[in-house]
Amino acid sequence: MNKLIAFLTIFFISSNINAQTTISLNGNDKGRAFEGIGAVSAGASTRNLVDYPEKQRAEVLDFLFKPKFGAGFQHLKVEIGSGENSTCGSEPSHAITQAELADPKPRGYEFWLMAEARKRNPQIILDCLPWGYPSWVGNRFSQASADWFVSFLQTAKKYYGLDINWISAAQNENGTDLNWVANNLRPSLDAHGFSKVKLQAPDDDSEFWQIFDKLETNPKLNKLIDAVGYHYVDGREPWTIDQKTGHNATEKAKQSGKPLWASEEWSQSGKEWGGKGALYLARVMNKLYTRDRITKFEIWCPVDGIYDQIIWGDTGALQADSPWSGHYTIWSSVWAIAHTTQFAEPGWVYMDSACGQFDATTWRGSYVSLRNPNTGDWSVVMVSGDKRKVKFNVGAGLKNGPVYLWKSTEKEQFIKQKPLRINKGTVEIELEPDAIYTLTSTTGQTKGSFGIPPPGKPFPLPYTEDFASYSQGQTPRYFSDQKGTFETYQYPNGGMCLAQVVPDQGILWYSNWLLKPHSLFGDANWKNYSIDGDVLLDGGDVEIGGRYAERDKLGYRWILTRDGRWQLNWQYTTLASGQIEQFNPAAWHHLRLEMKGDQVIGFVDGKKLTTTTTQSGLKGMAFIASTYNHNLFDNIHVEPLVGK
Repeated sequence: MNKLIAFLTIFFISSNINAQTTISLNGNDKGRAFEGIGAVSAGASTRNLVDYPEKQRAEVLDFLFKPKFGAGFQHLKVEIGSGENSTCGSEPSHAITQAELADPKPRGYEFWLMAEARKRNPQIILDCLPWGYPSWVGNRFSQASADWFVSFLQTAKKYYGLDINWISAAQNENGTDLNWVANNLRPSLDAHGFSKVKLQAPDDDSEFWQIFDKLETNPKLNKLIDAVGYHYVDGREPWTIDQKTGHNATEKAKQSGKPLWASEEWSQSGKEWGGKGALYLARVMNKLYTRDRITKFEIWCPVDGIYDQIIWGDTGALQADSPWSGHYTIWSSVWAIAHTTQFAEPGWVYMDSACGQFDATTWRGSYVSLRNPNTGDWSVVMVSGDKRKVKFNVGAGLKNGPVYLWKSTEKEQFIKQKPLRINKGTVEIELEPDAIYTLTSTTGQTKGSFGIPPPGKPFPLPYTEDFASYSQGQTPRYFSDQKGTFETYQYPNGGMCLAQVVPDQGILWYSNWLLKPHSLFGDANWKNYSIDGDVLLDGGDVEIGGRYAERDKLGYRWILTRDGRWQLNWQYTTLASGQIEQFNPAAWHHLRLEMKGDQVIGFVDGKKLTTTTTQSGLKGMAFIASTYNHNLFDNIHVEPLVGK
């Protein structure tokens, strides 16, 4: 009996059978070290967050990163932008050209996001990974590519004082070249003062765990890779907890002693409780440690900062996609994540004998238990399937004071229950079906709140942007680049305008081809409206457009070339075209496109060039577009057209 009291013992009694399951937890149980729950800001998923009013933006950041307040992410991986589309848009590169390696720029919002995360949690682990690459690196695994990685770290340090902890030494979901890691990347990092930066690979989803076949035969390569991560170890569609994927960690992987990561998992909407939402997320977090011994779990994405009309809108832990209103929504997945992050920190240790399934036939119900090896504090995270009773016996080696209980259901999330007192070494509770519980010896958790945020409202109309309020090299508010990079530019002997600055197409992520550099803004419900803009062509052509419909086809496109040809397209179909006589390519020109009912009218420099009757009922966002030239835009204006 005394020997048994040295354990924290949990008895699980099924609600529909008389058998009793007993699981004993030893304070000296040698499970793996917990490495944290994280998120991947990439694919332009965070785009709209950065444009929020300061008050609401700070609140959202607190919900994401402030410890013991909301989700409290413990790891943040960001995209190393390339200027090419990486899912919901294109993120700008810190070194668009090889010449910029001498003075890379802190473009975009990922450096800012890392700084804000570390401001709230100085212990947060920072990581980075590319999707695409600028064309000048030549190929993904070149010395130029290694230099590009190094310059990203240098930019983070120079402009934000950030020391990034990890690099994913790979291309997202396209694997790595271990010889490149050994001969180019690692030596380049070390030579530039980044010897403490650790490497994770292969960040892939085309194969699973095969990297260990190479690592076990090459001690040098094995030493270089500090952790092994894969994407969607639990699979994707249909996103059911008992699906069979064949992605399970192999015994070779689990016996290697190397940390195993789910380096991207669960790209779904956190606004749902059931289905693919918060409850599934909690279940898969438990499952991947219990089954695979995965100690790091990262979701894509932390925040839905994605326009509704762009693919993968409504994905993430919370929503902040309408900065013009200041409205945001904290989804239930924030609290599903908090059931782990607010009760265990990186460095805690799993207790393997108390990690498992309530029912061996399903992962609907599961439990993981962790302890602080320095203090004896402990936490148990449980996700229920069916209703069942749980009995705890608490003994020496783990804290045996009051036991605190937090609970989430579909109706309400992250509610602190009455403390449970230990009676003769035991505590008993009954679990409701389809709920999340955390039992713990720790205190200090909170369900953070700032009250009700401002109400949502549509994108403002009329809309005008003359770029005069910006300094050079900034991304203007509300513009969501989908391919290429549009940033503010000081026109010689003139004012601030907007330039497309990527000189040629880069190395794409997969075959993620889009027509040309373009940037979206506005509202998916815009129907009858006009868009105006001034343009100056360096080469190729420019476009203004509206009623955006599809990511690879755009919508109505009013096109002007540098030699004075004009063209009105519906996606790839030419509706009208012509040539402007005595066109001056060195001058600014004014474009206007009107979309009223089934009429589309195009103007250049105030002259109507075409009136076309086309489909009625179409609607969608506005956009600008350019070839890969340093083409300029200014005085963008959108207004509603009433009456038709």
